[in-house]
Amino acid sequence: MFKKEKKIITEAPLNYWEEKSYMLAITPNEEDLLTPLLDNLSLIEDVEVKEQRFSIEDGIIYVDLIYQNEDYTVGFYEGKFTFLPNYINKNLYFTNEEIDKLKIAKKSLTIFMDFNQDEKESFHLQLKIAAATVPNLVGLLDESAEKIFPPNWVKMAASSHVTPGPSDLFTVHAVFDKNGEIWLHTHGLNRCGITELEIVQSDQENYSNHYNLIINYASLLLDKKDSFNPRNSSVFIGILTDKTPLVVTCKSWTEGINEYKNLKLGNLSDRKDGHNGKTSIIFIYKNKEDQQNQKISKVSEYNNLWGDNPIIFISTEETNRMKAMARERFNFVTQEFNQPDTKIIIKIGLPIDNDGNFEHIWFELTDLTKDKFKAKLLQEPYNLKDIHEGYENWYTINDVTDWLIYKKDYTISPSKSYVLMK
Repeated sequence: MFKKEKKIITEAPLNYWEEKSYMLAITPNEEDLLTPLLDNLSLIEDVEVKEQRFSIEDGIIYVDLIYQNEDYTVGFYEGKFTFLPNYINKNLYFTNEEIDKLKIAKKSLTIFMDFNQDEKESFHLQLKIAAATVPNLVGLLDESAEKIFPPNWVKMAASSHVTPGPSDLFTVHAVFDKNGEIWLHTHGLNRCGITELEIVQSDQENYSNHYNLIINYASLLLDKKDSFNPRNSSVFIGILTDKTPLVVTCKSWTEGINEYKNLKLGNLSDRKDGHNGKTSIIFIYKNKEDQQNQKISKVSEYNNLWGDNPIIFISTEETNRMKAMARERFNFVTQEFNQPDTKIIIKIGLPIDNDGNFEHIWFELTDLTKDKFKAKLLQEPYNLKDIHEGYENWYTINDVTDWLIYKKDYTISPSKSYVLMK
């Protein structure tokens, strides 16, 4: 008797939209987009156009440019556009009018480029290019992340001095099985030079926590850049109930899939035509001994430990970015204060020692003047003994680290404040 040889599974090579970042700036008409290209590019702040080349065979214009002392080569070509409802960005707000315009749009300008080491800056540049080269765009299809951005979001992001958030660079898709099994996986991380991420064998009860785990883990990986290989390392990402540490790692799907039996979604047959390249399944280490011995456990083994309010860490880089955006767009807080059916809460950084450490905690806005605002503490602090829930004080914009505007039908964060543009 001969033993059956074990099938060797290998990662597939990256597709074109995974190697580079591809975006389609969607235009409402059949206008010529290539002739005014260089003039439009020259309008972008901090962009210096060096050279352009035209590929007659492919119909592509290549432009070499410098942005913030970094060299980029950006490709452009005109093409058709077909609206795909599943690509609508579920985390952002679209008006019915915006959806209607997308449905009838037939043309787009494709913009593709390599991301440099700072992926968020590269992404920001691509947004600026899209807004400048198609100023009347009706939406932006991020092909690499498989989602469409609303036009005003693109325009506001392009005009901002703050980069978009890490979660804007990728999408988490959820595939549901009729029996309740859920497969979560990302799109958009490969173009950033890191692995896509997955959680398999999730379910209806836990997939929201698993979704947030992927979002926060991917955001930390983007901030760590090239100094961290997630498949060979782990990261302490948060604290769950009973002070249980959440230490996360990942394994290539070709290795990680062997940890699961009777996998209904994300199995080999589901990966024949996709999700078979540079993508990794997330695992956890339960303790230091497991971490030292590389003994991984499934994410589902922590399902009962999330509780109602887990502590998930945010990198210093992301905290500073969020703070800068909240302050840059604080005018919307001023604009919406005292409007009907509106409640505004503001996250304020309160010093907890003399070493520059702060506790960031939520207050409700109660009064507002030209230079300062009054706010009431909404929760008990963890590290501040002298103030308690209900405490009120006056603060300035320099104390702000985040804010939320609650309207009757939706909630507006700094990243979603484009809906308030007038």
